[in-house]
Amino acid sequence: MAAEEKESSEQQKKDTGNPKAKELYKKAGTFFEDNKFEEAIDLYSQAIEEDPKYSSAYFNRALSYAILNKYEEATRDAEHVLEIEPESYDAPYVMGIIAEYQQDYEGAKEWYQAALAKNPKYEQAKARLEQLKSKSKRHPEAESSTAEIKETQTEDGQIKKVKWHKSKINFKDVVGMKREKKLIHENIILAIKKPELLKAYGKKLGLGVIFYGPPGCGKTFFVNAIGGETGANVLIARINEIVDMYAGNTEKNMHAIFEQARKAAPCVVFFDELDALGVKRGGGDGGGGGDGGGQSFMRMAVNQFLQEMDGVETNPEGLFVIGATNQPWDIDPALKRSKRFGEAIYIPPPDYATRREAFKYNTRNMPLAHISYGRLARATMGFSQADIEEICDKAALIPAAEEDRTGKRRKITMKDFLSMIRTHGNTLDEWYAMVRKDIINKRETQIVDGKKQEIVKEGKLSPEEKSRYKKMVKDVKRNASPFYIFVKRFVRSFSLYVI
Repeated sequence: MAAEEKESSEQQKKDTGNPKAKELYKKAGTFFEDNKFEEAIDLYSQAIEEDPKYSSAYFNRALSYAILNKYEEATRDAEHVLEIEPESYDAPYVMGIIAEYQQDYEGAKEWYQAALAKNPKYEQAKARLEQLKSKSKRHPEAESSTAEIKETQTEDGQIKKVKWHKSKINFKDVVGMKREKKLIHENIILAIKKPELLKAYGKKLGLGVIFYGPPGCGKTFFVNAIGGETGANVLIARINEIVDMYAGNTEKNMHAIFEQARKAAPCVVFFDELDALGVKRGGGDGGGGGDGGGQSFMRMAVNQFLQEMDGVETNPEGLFVIGATNQPWDIDPALKRSKRFGEAIYIPPPDYATRREAFKYNTRNMPLAHISYGRLARATMGFSQADIEEICDKAALIPAAEEDRTGKRRKITMKDFLSMIRTHGNTLDEWYAMVRKDIINKRETQIVDGKKQEIVKEGKLSPEEKSRYKKMVKDVKRNASPFYIFVKRFVRSFSLYVI
């Protein structure tokens, strides 16, 4: 349904009558993609002047108005689509979203039902209707009136208060990763602690950074260390608390996060799993059908995020925003541009030296027998920092449980650690195998007209993304390769059972 998406064949036939209107429509789509909705509306309006029955132009202008919270105009345009195409099922769906945004849930139900009456297989309308019905079952009083629904909604699904904290850890607690510490000091610490120093040299202050890399390798820990180094408050924005099934609530929650962060300034706002919130937009059908409604719904949420980030750029007020992700290529490109999340810092899996230091750090308060940290580091080749932390924690449990049974105290031994490494395994091998499918081209053999043909299926990453995330791409390729998998298993086994 969005401007950049392909139109259905039926819709294309209806829209090709006026070449000038079509050209204006395409230009409007470019502005729509760049989140310049006012400019897009102007060009859609010109296209409509050229062809007053141009339903696709009305449809996308309705989306633009809805994104700008101009619901009256959006409703009017959606009604025009219904006048031109009485059998359209996308228009009622968008009317339902508009009704949800205005908290008219009964009206939204009726519109979704209307969309399904015209297309019983319309999955997006089914999903939203089921969500509304589920809400009513949990809160029967919500059926009585719109006013009561609004009152309930203000307490359900909307963030009222976000907790922030003062971190007690700093860079001394971050083992290894000297290069990453240097990058973070230059790009974040100085911007928070000494902005005037950077300004004196004409350096523009970045306001957002993305930490990307495999799971469990220290992205969140780094954020707390930044808080400790700078003395800034740390606000953890949890995606599961922000994203809400009701239209409008996600945007309101996003706004509430930034408003409360400003009150706690200087503040570092941390969005974990950024790809789940700032998901790349696009896909689906054009003006005639498909899952465009879901894409447009997500566009509104992403657009609110963009507006908040632009607000931070205009008036920083002591805020710095950090996003973390395991899959940076799934983040909307508009979020990754300069002055939003313009800088990306790779947080790699721990190498041998870092794993050895991680074992030392996580056992610093434990009663230990003689420990070979080098052997432990080799036995955990390919493990994450989180894996190592859990292994240390569980190794301490073995003598504690023994003392509970026997009353005899002893120190934690190598045998305890090696036993837990065998039991725990690691979480990264499976992750590398999964991600490899997304980023590496695959060759497949197909039978065409009785002949075998080899085709190459492209991965998700564009050439630009492969260049930008080349360190992570290199790590994934290496760790998922059959040879390196063999090397890791051999080194682990040798260290566990030999020396």
